[in-house]
Amino acid sequence: MAEILSALRSLMASHSPPLHALVVPSEDYHQSEYVSDRDKRREFVSGFTGSAGLALITKDEARLWTDGRYFLQAMQQLSDQWQLMRIGEDPSVDSWISDNLPREAAIGVDPWCVSVDTAQRWERAFAKNHQKLIQTSSNLVDEVWKNQPPAETNPVIVHPLEFAGRSVAEKLKDLREKLAIEKACGIIITALDEVAWLYNIRGSDVSYCPVVHAFAIVTLNSAFLYVDKRKVSSKVSSSIQENGIEVREYSTVSSDVALLASNQLDKDTGLSSGQNGVCESGTCEAEEKNNDLIWVDPASCCYALFSKLDAKKMLQQQSPLALAKALKNPVELDGLRNAHIRDGAAVVQYLVWLDKQMQEIYGASGYFLEGKGRSKKRSRETMKLTEVTASDKLEGFRATKEHFRGLSFPTISSVGPNAAVIHYSPQPETCAELDPDSIYLFDSGAQYLDGTTDITRTVHFGKPSEHEKACYTSVLKGHIALGNARFPNGTNGHALDILARIPLWRYGLDYRHGTGHGIGSYLNVHEGPHLISFRPQARNVPLQASMTVTDEPGYYEDGTFGIRLENVLVIKEADTEFNFGDKGYLSFEHITWAPYQIKLIDLSLLTPEEIEWLNTYHSKCREILAPSMDKNELDWLKKATEPVSA
Repeated sequence: MAEILSALRSLMASHSPPLHALVVPSEDYHQSEYVSDRDKRREFVSGFTGSAGLALITKDEARLWTDGRYFLQAMQQLSDQWQLMRIGEDPSVDSWISDNLPREAAIGVDPWCVSVDTAQRWERAFAKNHQKLIQTSSNLVDEVWKNQPPAETNPVIVHPLEFAGRSVAEKLKDLREKLAIEKACGIIITALDEVAWLYNIRGSDVSYCPVVHAFAIVTLNSAFLYVDKRKVSSKVSSSIQENGIEVREYSTVSSDVALLASNQLDKDTGLSSGQNGVCESGTCEAEEKNNDLIWVDPASCCYALFSKLDAKKMLQQQSPLALAKALKNPVELDGLRNAHIRDGAAVVQYLVWLDKQMQEIYGASGYFLEGKGRSKKRSRETMKLTEVTASDKLEGFRATKEHFRGLSFPTISSVGPNAAVIHYSPQPETCAELDPDSIYLFDSGAQYLDGTTDITRTVHFGKPSEHEKACYTSVLKGHIALGNARFPNGTNGHALDILARIPLWRYGLDYRHGTGHGIGSYLNVHEGPHLISFRPQARNVPLQASMTVTDEPGYYEDGTFGIRLENVLVIKEADTEFNFGDKGYLSFEHITWAPYQIKLIDLSLLTPEEIEWLNTYHSKCREILAPSMDKNELDWLKKATEPVSA
């Protein structure tokens, strides 16, 4: 790590102008949350492997900013050359630079790896001290990264209509109508999941996310896909071109954005006006004269492309595809429901297997009974169960299911103190062995052709303490309260977040992460633009019928244990007795199916309504999952979902 910092500081000193600081973001050229191995630059320089964070290297300091999900992990992973900066507690990176670096300091960043929003916010902060944000002409980290992995060249796949639910032609027609309304002549699409959704393509360029490294530009007359052409077979190319989309090399997006800015991009494309179903004969030219804005999403468009545009002819607002993608069509919703049934079956099969293993290997009392583990002497070291071998088994159960294409994120398989690390990622060489006397939390999900899943359950195979039970029950109460909410149209996720926290707040407890995120349809496991969170951005987009969102409160006691419960919900119209203000009301439908461990619940803390909800949910679990179970699994499931009373 010292050599990397030294090499970077040498490049910073020789840069023109010399750099006082270098910012290394987590994001790739598309501002992605999860990035390919080649794009893990922040991880390479800092050693911190979390999905969110930002590194700052100055002449004599190195600091890393990350959020509350990763405080513990960062403390464990950062060397003593790095200082952890806690987002929400310590000064933000732009404030710290403004206050601590010299007047007129030059701060370097690769403009491809920073969004317009972020770069402009930094520039405003730096202006106070006449500091300047410098766009480096190359990525300095790439220059010192000797064994940087090569770019991915995985094939582009057409996502069939039977799973997508809407054709590319329909999506392009809707998009062009929005362009016309906003007086825009074109839009630059940079978010990988938006490109994949719009053109009904998928890929495997980023682990866990079925996306392709690609940009798109759509004008009133034309549509372009910028991708490494080695990834596109002749069959896929034909399918893409049938939709009026021209395939161009990934690297040409920069010059094409410049052409778009000078109104030259549509010239000589060979695509006829009107084939998109928006501009009919004679109307396109008239529309083009009036429509001269270029639409960019400042949250996802990189600064490098933005810098090629004329600020006066730019429409800076959220991409219209973000909301369109979040509003699932009926085919996508049915696919998600079916994927979650298969996924729930895999989770139950895993719990049945794990329960048996914990009893046989460790003498645990098991999933149903309370008692301390009897220390059995293992006959073979191979019988040892670890966080990684357990999660591998869970993946194995999922892999047997129809349409399975891989995991949707690295499984968080965590025992005892590791469960207190919110986004813990077990590694084979350092992970913990399972412990019958400790809580076990597993947060996992899969990619299926018909939907993406994300579920968390927390279990104990021995005798949980009264405190652990009280904490688990508080988390469950918050989980139930949010899932049962009814709320008027126009309500955002910021307003609902408190519902999941109130039972914890009663005891002076809380958690440092949001409560819910959207989920993709065989796309990214974290999907916006909506979320349920205390963070201000949760106010930006109201929750709407046919969106998906997770319900995942938790509680984490550093060094001891962690608890989280998570289901995926679909937002639907609520059948309320009244309709005050003619707003219309919304509610949630659970589509995740797996039991909650009764042993961890202090039933005396549940209200009659909560007990009724738990029994109803468990009854549905039995009914929905039974056809996927063998006799042994079904017997276990029946026992795990028996009705309870206070």
